[in-house]
Amino acid sequence: MKTRLVASAIAAAAVVVGVAACSPNEQASDASTGSSTAHDMSAMASAGPSSTVVGTAAHNGADVMFAQMMLPHHEQALVMSDIVLGKSDIPAQVRDLAEQIKKAQGPEIAQLQAWLKQWNAPTSAHMDHEMDGMLSETELDELRAASGTDAAKLFLKQMIEHHEGAVDMAEEEIADGKNADAIEMARSIVDSQRKEIDQMKQMLTGL
Repeated sequence: MKTRLVASAIAAAAVVVGVAACSPNEQASDASTGSSTAHDMSAMASAGPSSTVVGTAAHNGADVMFAQMMLPHHEQALVMSDIVLGKSDIPAQVRDLAEQIKKAQGPEIAQLQAWLKQWNAPTSAHMDHEMDGMLSETELDELRAASGTDAAKLFLKQMIEHHEGAVDMAEEEIADGKNADAIEMARSIVDSQRKEIDQMKQMLTGL
């Protein structure tokens, strides 16, 4: 009986020593692992049956068409702005507008390209209808050849028409699109370009 008690006492002491022998780092690691696991489980529980990534990427044909059409439309706006900015005799307010257009539409071009890549859609596609407001090469050449006030007026007239086409396309996306981010961009385009249309009409009366 005494032998068994002694053996039990020795075994208990060995367990205590073994626990004490564990390094502080190992104990901290275990605690950290447990805390991290609990945190991860809590985050997963709060997220619920998540489809956030899928939801953000959700799109339909209207979204794809919007991106495919607005992309070259924006690119042409940059071309038009660069033509004007390359001239030395353009009124300052018109030059400022051209810079403003480039600053706004450059990042939108990158976003449109990113969406099309994410949606596995080509950046260009056959269009069943002509994009409103797009200039022909002949019209671009007319802008290139113009100078001074004539160039400024022509730029404003062409850009007003160009903006009106973009607003029409954006309104179609708002009505028919599914992707929340694309719809938000469309709303921004409608708001900002309507304001620029009003601004350009005022500029025309002053030239």
